[in-house]
Amino acid sequence: MSDLFSGLKEKVTGNNLKIVFPEGLDERILTAAGRLAAEKSITPILIGNISEIEAKAKDLNVSLESAEIYDPNNFAMMDELVAAFVERRKGKATEEDARKILLDENYFGTMLVYLNKADGLVSGAAHSTADTVRPALQIIKTKEGVGKTSGVFIMVRDEEKYVFADCAINIAPDSNDLAEIAIESAKTAKMFDIEPRVAMLSFSTKGSAKSPETEKVAAAVQEAQKRDPLLILDGEFQFDAAFVPSVAEKKAPNSPLQGDANVFVFPSLEAGNIGYKIAQRLGNFEAVGPILQGLNRPVNDLSRGCNAEDVYKLALITAAQALNQ
Repeated sequence: MSDLFSGLKEKVTGNNLKIVFPEGLDERILTAAGRLAAEKSITPILIGNISEIEAKAKDLNVSLESAEIYDPNNFAMMDELVAAFVERRKGKATEEDARKILLDENYFGTMLVYLNKADGLVSGAAHSTADTVRPALQIIKTKEGVGKTSGVFIMVRDEEKYVFADCAINIAPDSNDLAEIAIESAKTAKMFDIEPRVAMLSFSTKGSAKSPETEKVAAAVQEAQKRDPLLILDGEFQFDAAFVPSVAEKKAPNSPLQGDANVFVFPSLEAGNIGYKIAQRLGNFEAVGPILQGLNRPVNDLSRGCNAEDVYKLALITAAQALNQ
């Protein structure tokens, strides 16, 4: 295990954190949950039919001795969850609606987090991003002052660690969205012991090209600096001006960033998604995420192509986010 995750494991162990896994019957989830339970780093909460989960775990030779299993169809505290859901949805769901909705494992698991019966949630091994994120946005919601959740990747290669945002959620962020993403991404960076130096990316460096796209990023820089004057952040930058000192010296000699940025905010989802995949496939970086940020409580989304190691790592990340709330 890399130093990144060894450090996270040390941080979260001993804090009695509970992470919900709505997909309790998935082999990858069970394998990771068994590992987390055995290490006692966190307590997994698995959602599903209890006897089926126990039988599947036995087939996989996975011990769930330190895990908890809840079945939405037979849950002693369901009345409490239903009442809280109706109140939270403020007239958008009746009690009858709530009882049906909370049989969905993602809604059920998200309510456990909302009611402080768990510290975070990891889903998506068998569900779409929308299935994971929608309950979180409806129930947990974004932090005060944060308009939208966003998704970042931690890019890891040997001792190198960078944050790429937003690579998962917002298709066409405006300047206010980009400013918000930059500030939240800097907070995420600190969680991974990265002292943030934020570059707002474009195809222009400091006005070398003029278009609505470049002006959007320049406006985002001003907004982010206004919101957090102490954050080391600048732009708009082409990637090489943000990352290569010799290029930065020529293109942006007066910038606080001199080719040493470590948090990169892309101007659109297509740019961010393409960028992280190029780094992953051509640069041999490990892409850890997407990590959702800006929510009141941590909820994270797995890829449906994930493996048990991915589940394990995202659970540690989610627990670390819970400590930093």
